Amino acid sequence: MLGALGELRLWEIVVLSLRVSLSAVALATIAGLPLGAALAVGRFPGRHAVVVVLNALMGLPPVVVGLAVYLLLSRAGPLGGLGLLFTPGAMVVAQTLLILPIIAALCRQSVEDAWREYDEQLRSLGVHGMRAAATVLWDIRFSLLTAVLAGLGRASAEVGAVMIVGGNIDGVTRVMTTTIALETSKGDLPLALGLGIVLVAIVLAINAAAYLVKEAAQRKYG
Repeated sequence: MLGALGELRLWEIVVLSLRVSLSAVALATIAGLPLGAALAVGRFPGRHAVVVVLNALMGLPPVVVGLAVYLLLSRAGPLGGLGLLFTPGAMVVAQTLLILPIIAALCRQSVEDAWREYDEQLRSLGVHGMRAAATVLWDIRFSLLTAVLAGLGRASAEVGAVMIVGGNIDGVTRVMTTTIALETSKGDLPLALGLGIVLVAIVLAINAAAYLVKEAAQRKYG
């Protein structure tokens, strides 16, 4: 048993983890969906190269992202004056950079598939460019939940990048994944197992809720 103090510590870690991951997903979604849609409907020189790079960034090593963000936010870095290093804000930045390519790439593929169906109809209505992209985005909005959930899954499971930029400081930047790694190495298995169960439960609950929303929307809108 964890005891009252252990349970309080556990839930503080859970709340911080959710704050960081959900903030990163929100920022990556706001930037990633328009980017993916623009790449899907836009035609410009170098587009294929951009798509290839974006797809490659989906597998970007987290420690590399962590190192890059660390260098940017360190005192000697260009953004050192912001004082974000070893704060939850730095962890949000790192996770956002990690999941942005995932959401953008999956969105691009979804919009591109839908664009083949809507292209002629939208052109006949005089809808072009970003207006067309926005129209398709709205029409497939429930299908895009998959892209957002993929980003959330990556953010929830992240260890390396947040460890580097957050420092895993107890009570400040210690999240579920870093705590599980630390407590397992220390032999404190009850806390590690408790956090592992909570993490899996949260991911399952979010995915189940998204699935139910998508099914309900499909029944309502056909």
